[in-house]
Amino acid sequence: MELLWKLMLMFSLVEPLAGNGVLLRPVFTKQPGSVVFPLHPAENNREVVFSCEAQGHPQPFYRWKLNDSFIVPRLGSRYALSGGNLRISHLNKDQDVGIYQCLASNSFGTVVSREASLHIAYLENFKTQKRSPVRVREGQGVVLLCGPPPYSGELTFTWIFNEYPSFVTQDTRRFVSQKTGNLYIAKVEPSDVGNYTCVVTNTVTKSSVQGPPAPLVLRVDGIMGEYEPKIEVQFPEIVPVAKSSTVKLECFALGNPVPTISWRRVDEVPFGRKVDVNKASGVLEIPYFQAEDAGLYECVAENARGRNTVKGKLSFYAPPHLIEKPEDAQRPIDDTLVWECKASAKPKSSYRWLKNGESLDPMEQDRVQVNNGVLTINSLKLADIGMYQCVAENKHGRVFTNTELRVIAIAPDFSQNLLKPQTLARQGGDVLIECRPKMSPHGMISWRKGKEALRESHRVSVLENGSLRIANVSKMDAGLYTCVARNQFGVASSAGSLLVKEQTIITSPAGHLDVTVGESIVLPCQVAHDPSLDLKFTWFFNEQLIHFGSHGGYFERVGGRSAGDIMIRNIQLRHAGKYTCAVQTKVDSVSIATDVVVRGPPGPPVAFQVTDMTETTASLSWSPGPDNHSPVLSHTIQARTPYSLGWQAGNTVPELLGGRQLTAMVVDLSPWVEYEFRVLATNAVGTGEPSKSSKKARTKDMPPKVTPARVSGGGGGRSELVITWEPVPEEQQGGPGFGYVVAFRPHGAQGWMQAAVTSPEASKYVFKNESIPPFSPYHVKVGVYNNKGEGPFGPVTTIHSAEEEPTRAPGRLRARSVSSSQVEVTWKTLPWSTNRRRILGYELRYWGEGEGQEEARVVRTLGNKTSVVIRELEGSTTYHLSLRAYNSAGLGPHSATINITTKKPPPSQAPVKIMWNTSNSKVILKWDQVRALENESEVTGYKVMYSQDRHGQPSVVKTNSTSLELSLPVNQDYVIQIKPFSEGGEGLSSRQITIPRIAGSLAMGAAATSPASSAVSVLTLALTAWTLL
Repeated sequence: MELLWKLMLMFSLVEPLAGNGVLLRPVFTKQPGSVVFPLHPAENNREVVFSCEAQGHPQPFYRWKLNDSFIVPRLGSRYALSGGNLRISHLNKDQDVGIYQCLASNSFGTVVSREASLHIAYLENFKTQKRSPVRVREGQGVVLLCGPPPYSGELTFTWIFNEYPSFVTQDTRRFVSQKTGNLYIAKVEPSDVGNYTCVVTNTVTKSSVQGPPAPLVLRVDGIMGEYEPKIEVQFPEIVPVAKSSTVKLECFALGNPVPTISWRRVDEVPFGRKVDVNKASGVLEIPYFQAEDAGLYECVAENARGRNTVKGKLSFYAPPHLIEKPEDAQRPIDDTLVWECKASAKPKSSYRWLKNGESLDPMEQDRVQVNNGVLTINSLKLADIGMYQCVAENKHGRVFTNTELRVIAIAPDFSQNLLKPQTLARQGGDVLIECRPKMSPHGMISWRKGKEALRESHRVSVLENGSLRIANVSKMDAGLYTCVARNQFGVASSAGSLLVKEQTIITSPAGHLDVTVGESIVLPCQVAHDPSLDLKFTWFFNEQLIHFGSHGGYFERVGGRSAGDIMIRNIQLRHAGKYTCAVQTKVDSVSIATDVVVRGPPGPPVAFQVTDMTETTASLSWSPGPDNHSPVLSHTIQARTPYSLGWQAGNTVPELLGGRQLTAMVVDLSPWVEYEFRVLATNAVGTGEPSKSSKKARTKDMPPKVTPARVSGGGGGRSELVITWEPVPEEQQGGPGFGYVVAFRPHGAQGWMQAAVTSPEASKYVFKNESIPPFSPYHVKVGVYNNKGEGPFGPVTTIHSAEEEPTRAPGRLRARSVSSSQVEVTWKTLPWSTNRRRILGYELRYWGEGEGQEEARVVRTLGNKTSVVIRELEGSTTYHLSLRAYNSAGLGPHSATINITTKKPPPSQAPVKIMWNTSNSKVILKWDQVRALENESEVTGYKVMYSQDRHGQPSVVKTNSTSLELSLPVNQDYVIQIKPFSEGGEGLSSRQITIPRIAGSLAMGAAATSPASSAVSVLTLALTAWTLL
């Protein structure tokens, strides 16, 4: 008996020995699929292959069933196996059609594949070669029978009229049934006389056969009268339709007149958009059939003589679809197994179970029970090991599950779950020492402390799972504990030590802190603990873990090894709440909480609104917001308009709004202006955020009070009085319909003339009258009005009417060439003012030789100037000049045109070969003479510019020679440049020369002649300087 159990134990351990991750039980990786084989008479190679492949270790072997009977492949037979694939040669439509299943087996059991059907599609020839004529009266209905030959597979039908390829076209009068193949003519006409041939096509084999012609002949004994519809093409009373398939219902009637066909659902549910009703061919098509499409359908045929109907029920069905599958199970011997299998189907599924491809043993009914898909096996035995399959089936199909059952029978074993070598416990606390040996069946567990058996007490208990629990642990409980496990197959034990530690205590008291926004505080967390244990401090804010280093850097640890103190820097209102310090060791954990109240400026007031508006006031109300733990002392009202720069403090009544004040009136507002308001609360800490702004509200309108500013005028055309002003801003117009009243009168007159200007943006009014003398004084004033009434006039201002333009040209126009790019122009001025005009300035026009006057450039002067310098001219170029006066009325006549030629340009060459030397406080410079080119003006002198750095303002010395002696202190650095000048202006400067500081020495140097930096001259100095000893 002991040997038998050892063999069972070895069998239960095969999986770990079989290899890492290798599937042991047979599992299908490829299952057979249904086949429809097209059979052609002339084809000799009639062969089908069903695929089947499974994984497993050991390698599975395969068997096949046809219609639940095993196929036995023999040498020379039509069946052959290649791996798991079944090959069938020389197909026989009478012997090979049916349901095939593959079985894969190894030492762990057998699994059965899904079912695969084999159908052989064929189409034979018509047997009859001749058909008798069909004789009908005109107007009578007729049915021509097709009578297809023997076949298998889906067929389609067409009819030839007389000769190919003249096919019968289906319409409301003619119909070809795709169910029977018959041709139906609702009402025969003379044009229908002829021969009709039925053509049958197999959609699988793609072959077609033609029946014998059927002649249709008209009888001569009269015409058929009208009669009510007679439905010849009907559908069954019950039509089962598979889920997601397409169903077609046919309906056609004979009758005179030709009947019309219509469809409806008897339950009056309208057809969905997917339903196709072909009235011409009498076919109702419903694709993707679902449960909601099931019901009673009616076909209605009617004509002038009456109507007939036929009804049929579409019933929905679905083959089984698994919705709950059993999982592989590994159970100890004598245990109970419950597997549940569920499938959705219409009609409902029935269930049966297979073990290793065979039905369950009926002799085991007391121990093995199947109830509506639930398999229950009581008192598991090793003989129950194997592959189980749930088969869910109805008349439309069946599905299989694959599940493995393993039954384990082993002696106690701690190799995978040893007791912990050391278990730590807190003095005064509880401890659990787990004992989880692997054994099957579950046996008995006992404990020892040291060498003595452990007795249970009110503190010491062994739990149902075998673990040991000790309550209120003391130092006396420390020691070596051994767990002993027994069952009928053996005994095993495992031991571990219990160490008792002192409990951890937080010495900092729980507290309450009251702080102000912006302060920094320390939250203490001091502890006393067992020195052999490490501490872990964790902080929570309102039960959320604090991540130090985030949260904007507000939180920082400041405690030592035995302290978990934290600092909150620059505390904010959002930091108010409950802070918890949790301290954890390997044996226990404790925590302490501190409530922090943060006082800050008040929160924004709420429910802020405008309750009333007048012309210049607004009544406001609000509700208090949070005071953030400091009472509100005062409120401030702010206002904003489209014309203001942001929010401005408003004047209120009362002037000072206290902390309990929840209403106010804002005064000194502008009429007819859209305002927004908000309120801010202030407490001892500061002023808080403003409330939400109120909805925009407009003050009422009233007559305007503000008059235009900067009233002035003058200018304009002849006989015009031009009056100008600065428009009144929109926020000061007081209401809609704003405009201006312009009043004016000649100097010394009594009465005022008035004119209304209706545009609020207007800034000018022009009064034109031929009687107005030029440049005569007028008194003017500008008033305002709007729809509410007239406002005041502004102060009276004196302006002049339009003046006349100048009538004379300036005299004595002269020009002098200053340089190659500048010309000075002078003239004699005209009288500045008369009683009819003024001279505001002069306009000089000039243009070059070869240019037209329209290209002239213009220079204008202001006032009574008598000269101007024209700049940026071309050298050696002749220019034409003319001058005229101008005023506000326009331009006067041109003077006579004069000519002037600019001087030659200055030399284009810079001074070169510059030499220098220093002696005490003198710097001596020499350079080569600059030679002017033929088109350049001769050099008349040189400018020497020197400064103490490259960016300072240089000093300038002029000389007519090519050398110069400068009295400069030699204890400083100097930067020097030289450039020529002539009557044409200044030429190009030399490169900058740096003369370094050399105190008390003689030095000489030369500027670089190549385009290099001035550092070269410093290098030359370094090679030529010497010291006086």
